[in-house]
This record gives sequence, C-alpha cells and structure tokens, in this order.
Amino acid sequence: MEVPDLRSASTTQFQPAPNEKSWDPDSAESPPGETPQDSGSSEIDDEHIYPEGGVRAWLVVFGSWCGMFASLGIANTLASFEAYFSRNQLASYSPGQIGWIFSIYAFLSFAGGIYIGPLFDVYGPFWLVFPGSVLAVLDMFLLGVCTEYWHFIIVFGVLGGLGTALVFTPSIAAVSHFFHRRRGNATGIAAGGAAFGGIVYPLLLQSLIPKIGFAWATRILGFIMLFLSIIAILLIKANIQPSHKATSPHPDIKILRQPAFLMTVIGCFLLEWALFVPLTYITSYALKEGHAEAFSYQILPILCAGSVFGRWLPGLYSDRIGRYNCSLLMIILTIVCVFGIWLPFGSNTAGLAIFAVIFGFASGSNISLTPVCVGQLCETKDYGRYYATCYTIVSIGCLTGVPIAGEILERCGGEYWGLIVFTGACYVGAFGAFYMARGFAARGWGIWVKY
Repeated sequence: MEVPDLRSASTTQFQPAPNEKSWDPDSAESPPGETPQDSGSSEIDDEHIYPEGGVRAWLVVFGSWCGMFASLGIANTLASFEAYFSRNQLASYSPGQIGWIFSIYAFLSFAGGIYIGPLFDVYGPFWLVFPGSVLAVLDMFLLGVCTEYWHFIIVFGVLGGLGTALVFTPSIAAVSHFFHRRRGNATGIAAGGAAFGGIVYPLLLQSLIPKIGFAWATRILGFIMLFLSIIAILLIKANIQPSHKATSPHPDIKILRQPAFLMTVIGCFLLEWALFVPLTYITSYALKEGHAEAFSYQILPILCAGSVFGRWLPGLYSDRIGRYNCSLLMIILTIVCVFGIWLPFGSNTAGLAIFAVIFGFASGSNISLTPVCVGQLCETKDYGRYYATCYTIVSIGCLTGVPIAGEILERCGGEYWGLIVFTGACYVGAFGAFYMARGFAARGWGIWVKY
C-alpha cells in the first residue's frame, strides 16, 4: 500500500510554487515562471537551510523507514488479517461487517494526519512517535486475545489506526526538514519501509500461525514493531525549531469552487476508495479461486514488492514530465491491470501474480504523487488549508470503500467479479477527474502539456 506524503507538518516551507511546470531539478535552469533568485529548488530559502544529505539527515531517513515499517506496514497486511478473521474469530459475520474494522483503521490512519501535522510543528516528533509506538505495539499484543466483533473494532481499528497516524505522519514530515531538492528520493526511500512491512508481516503470519497460534504470532509482530519503534523514536528528529503556534488544520470548503482543485479532490477520493479493496481482499480472493493456501497468503507480499518501486521511481521522474502527467500514466496502468489482468485472468496463478506486481507498482505511485499534485495548485502558505480540505473529504473514502466492497461481494453471492469491477470503475473515474484537473490548472488539454 502506498502512503500519502503528509506535509501538513511544517508545510509553509516545503511546497511547490503555484502552477509550477515540470523541470529538471539537477539542471542549472530555473523552472518556468521563476528566476534563479526565487527558484523553488534552491537549497536555501529565507527561513531554512536544507542539508540535502549527510549522516544526520540519512539517519533521520532510516528512522523514518523503521517507523513506516512498524506502523503503516500493518496497513499493507490487511488482506492477511481479513482472510484469517473471516475464517476464524469472525466467521459468522458478513464481509461488509468485517470490512468496517479495516476501514476504521484506514480512516484514522490518514484522517489523523490532518491534526497531527500542526502538533508536529509545535512539539516536534518525539511526543508523537513515542505514544504512537505504544499504541501500535499494544494493538498487536492485544489482538491475539480478541474474540468479539467489538474487540476488533477497538483494538485493530481504533488503537491501530491512531497509533499508525501518530508514527507515520512525523516520519514523513521529518524527512522534509532535511531535503528539498532531493526530497522525492529521500521520501520514497522512507516510505518504502511500509512496503517492506507488507512483505515481512504476511510471510511471518503465514509461517507462525500454524506453529504457535495466532495470539503468539501477533505478539512476535509486536516485538518486531517494538524494536523498530525504538529506532524510530531515537532517530527521527526535526531540523526546525518548534513554532509554538500550530497552523489551523481545518478544511475550507470555499476553495472547492476552484475547478482544478475540486477535480483533484474527486480524483484522490476515488483513488482511496479503490486502493484498500485489493489490499484487503486479495488473499480471500485467491483462496476463493482455489489457489494454494501458501500462494494465497504470499500474493500480498508480492503486491507490496511491486509497491517498493512504485513509491520511488514515478516520483523521481514526475519532475521531468509533470506531476499530473505521471499520475495519469500510472492510473492508466492500474486500469489496464484491473480490467485486463485481474478480472479475466485472476483465477490463473501466473495471472494473479502478474496483476499483484503491476498493481503494487502503479497504485503505489498513485498515492505518493497526489499530495504533490495538491501542492501544485496553491501557494506555499496555503498548502495546509488545501491539504486539510482535500484529505478530510478523501478520508471518507478510506472509511467507506472496504465495507461497500464487502457488501458488493455479498450481493454477488460470494463471487468477486463485482468487487473487481467496482475497483476498476473507481480508477476510471479517477483518471477522468485528474485529466480535467490538469486541463483546468494548465489551461491546456493537449497530450504534450507538461503539468
């Protein structure tokens, strides 16, 4: 699963200038619309010097990588938990009911960042990462003793969601304190920790549950998270003095009057609506289609392996071809793999594996690029307001997408074709919304317009 670049923390210093066109950050030429003196790629601005590297900066990246591994890695393991819960503790509940557990987790993980960002500006990372780590580890230690539906809502959904938000938001924001010109690369490396978590955690569960049971398997995950969280607490540091005055995180519905921003919000909503459906149901789908149980639990790590590259490479090239252009290309790739591979060939082992790799790569870039697209529509000083407005609405997609997919699954008699079509249709809608946003913002609809 891919994670949003939550730059609501200290956003007044880090966002791109309005209407910024793509350009080569390594060249001496300033981006269009800027002079060398006011170039947004300069390593020195009026308020802050970005180290752009060095031991301290890369230790922060490593600490953020560990924090993302410990927290958001669980978000990339939802399919393994869903498959186990639906066959064991919650076998008497419908897919839609079980889906609410994971949708609450996703909603709190992403919506929480809207308010955690300003707290990061005031207090720094320690007082956020420390309690977040406690909640995330406690979530895993308590999960093994849950037996009732409401237990899972409280432990996995609420505790896990809040813990994840408190850890991964500062993990991303702290990297922005140390990198500006190379931020895409550094943030991509840090965010890769979540994808590695999505590889390691499902494989551990698959191996440990038959040997020591679910309770101790989750406790071992908890000990791994504890070790990684300690590293994150020690290494994640701010490079800016606390402001002692939080900026307002509250959304401003008035800015939805801007056509480009409105269409971007709709596109982001549809992306989030669809993203968690495969992340939650792909293992159950593989089991239903008769794939070997070992392969069914390994398909999620295969998807996350593709996501490792999808979080980094598209962002690296988006500065050259345009952020919206790169997002559109990756959405097209996602649509092709959902309708062209998953729907017709998902019952085939090779087809499902190919789908997982391509979808992991394409969907990872979809999510990592959207906050950058939002930042391109506003002035630096307004980014927090735009981000809060966008992701307040988008978080509703996180809350409702999985339960809706579960209800579709139930209405289709347990067959997954309706769920797959729902996922693909959301991506088609997202493509249309992003294309219109690009046209409104760039004031041009041609294929070769760089934006």
